[in-house]
Amino acid sequence: MKNIEHRIKEANGRLRNFGINIEQVGSRLYLRATLPPKPQSIKNNWYQQRINIAVATSDGVKVAEESAKVLRLRLDTKTFDWSNYMELEGKAIGQIIEEFEKDYFQRRAKNFKSESTWRVEYATVFKTLNPSSLLTSEVLKTAILATQPDTRTRKRFCSTLGALAKFAGINFNPSKYSGKYSPARRKPRDLPTDNLIAEWYAEIPDHKWRWVFGMLATYGLRNHEVFFLDFEELKSGNKIISVLQGKTGYRRIWPYHPEWFDQFSLKNVKVPEINCDRDNSSIGRTVTQRFRRNDRLPFKVYDLRHCWAIRTLEYGVDISLAAQQMGHSLQVHSSLYHTWTSDQHHQRAFDLAMNKSDRPMPPE
Repeated sequence: MKNIEHRIKEANGRLRNFGINIEQVGSRLYLRATLPPKPQSIKNNWYQQRINIAVATSDGVKVAEESAKVLRLRLDTKTFDWSNYMELEGKAIGQIIEEFEKDYFQRRAKNFKSESTWRVEYATVFKTLNPSSLLTSEVLKTAILATQPDTRTRKRFCSTLGALAKFAGINFNPSKYSGKYSPARRKPRDLPTDNLIAEWYAEIPDHKWRWVFGMLATYGLRNHEVFFLDFEELKSGNKIISVLQGKTGYRRIWPYHPEWFDQFSLKNVKVPEINCDRDNSSIGRTVTQRFRRNDRLPFKVYDLRHCWAIRTLEYGVDISLAAQQMGHSLQVHSSLYHTWTSDQHHQRAFDLAMNKSDRPMPPE
């Protein structure tokens, strides 16, 4: 049986002299052609546009092909009128989002990770739209411009609503509104010193959560990853740990500082009993809330991960190796953490380099 892509290709072959193509976007079929501006458009000249025409099925392809021929006739006889097609264009936002979500999970395995991504990156943005309104480029533009320029939120809105526009076949490019946000533009964090970290380890009364704190500080783990380690490896005294699963999957991590392994008694594995049958973000929030509410940390627990990253620079660890251990790409690691290095960090790295016995000596 021929699949939908093959049927579209065959139909487009028969339409090659019509100047009209059938395209599939998500669960819908569209006719793409050079058309006059839509009513109330600010444009004056004809340009490439899509017309929402049918459901992406075998029968839909037949409808689309016949509609393409009718469209060609209307264009040639100068009888084309957008009113003949606007009803198809005017689908409610709520309906389009439902179709978008269905398509999203047809292309990705539905699990904690993909559901978390959907909730954070898509659903939070879509909630700002009126589900009963018609989806238009103006509606998308208004939603984007309601966010602060040059922020992570603005960038997320542009990316998410751009994807929705493409899915719905709407000619809308949000890139010009995206702004200049990047991790490198963020203000440096006021990170805790190693002495302060060690002091607060001793202040945590619950021995299980004290162990979690020590692991996060020594290995720079994401909050949720502390529950998905090779615990038998740890119990054997191996200071190189294995993350078995998490946001970026399996990886190995070395301790910085290695003396904290013994100082924090990390060999004595003591894992708090929490619900781990959830997405990573929910588990991570439980850790964050625990240290903020119960232990009143004077810094964010996630700062322990940032401190680990800066510490690897001070130890002279190759940045690509540090990135691998953190589960980052080299680009993300560099742009994220190099912006948070202060004169203090540079001085410490300099002092360590000067104390190395094998450092090059200047000529006499």
